Amino acid sequence: MSTNRYVEDMAVTTSLAPRLAYFVAVARHEHVTRAAQELGVPQSTLSRAMVRLEQDLGVSLFARKGRTVALTTAGRTFLASAEQALDGIAHAAESVQQDADPAYGKVAFGFLHTLGPETVPGLIRAFRADHPRVRFSLVQNYGEAMLEKLRAGELDLCLTSPLPDAPDLVARRLDEQRLRLVVPDDHRLAGRKRIRLAEAAEETFVTLEAGYGLRRITDDLCAEAGFTPRVAFEGEEAETLRGLVAAGLGVALLPPPAVARPGVVELNVTAPRAVREIGVAWLDGHPDTPPVAEFKRFLLSRRGRLIPELEQPAAQEGRHPED
Repeated sequence: MSTNRYVEDMAVTTSLAPRLAYFVAVARHEHVTRAAQELGVPQSTLSRAMVRLEQDLGVSLFARKGRTVALTTAGRTFLASAEQALDGIAHAAESVQQDADPAYGKVAFGFLHTLGPETVPGLIRAFRADHPRVRFSLVQNYGEAMLEKLRAGELDLCLTSPLPDAPDLVARRLDEQRLRLVVPDDHRLAGRKRIRLAEAAEETFVTLEAGYGLRRITDDLCAEAGFTPRVAFEGEEAETLRGLVAAGLGVALLPPPAVARPGVVELNVTAPRAVREIGVAWLDGHPDTPPVAEFKRFLLSRRGRLIPELEQPAAQEGRHPED
């Protein structure tokens, strides 16, 4: 459809929309006076609206006899579509009102795949202890994809890492999570507890794809340790990478798993400090519905307590690579 035709169609639709309820009332009553009384508008206003509607459409919708009217064939066809359109508007209004209801509303919440098994279920369970009827639309994705969904209005809030630095977004740090060097259980380093990342400079790495926050953090940490990782495999999910490590295809920097994975050993990295910041982000200036505002306050109240204790960095990690 050409742009001009689209603009013309939209102009016609905009002019018709306010008159649909008037038309349906007149059609159902087949009487202008009774329809005007039901709608609470002057009869003259209603009559003029119907004349204008027919002029805009270029067809006669009513056969008139005094204040009594009868639908023409075109009128009956138009009535079915008009009723359907009004029902759709009513349904849409009811839906958005329900989503904004403080007790029964909905929160569109995005989070990283690695936060799905433990962190997010625990958060929602704790929140619903005081808000048992609030509903959630949950989206798991990588950071950049979630930020785009925020900008598109498809998400209200998201947990992401690293925190975005963009003028149209607001981000608040909530916690940090340690990253470990994951190696096969028969690897030369598998008997160690701690390691400096520089000791893995000659290893082959398996990582998340470019564009993932954890991939950026991995590249930055390796650069800080003085090397560029040799990447053999790229994936989209941390547990898949663990499987690749268990198969002997490389090593990986990953957050702790929800359940221990056989075939791998996870080493604490003593230098550089291998952690990732996790925070909540939302679109700046975007108005919050009551349930979204409540869940945002809840998340902010969890600063320092977002990640399960076993996944948090130790206060003082050892610095002896021979351990």
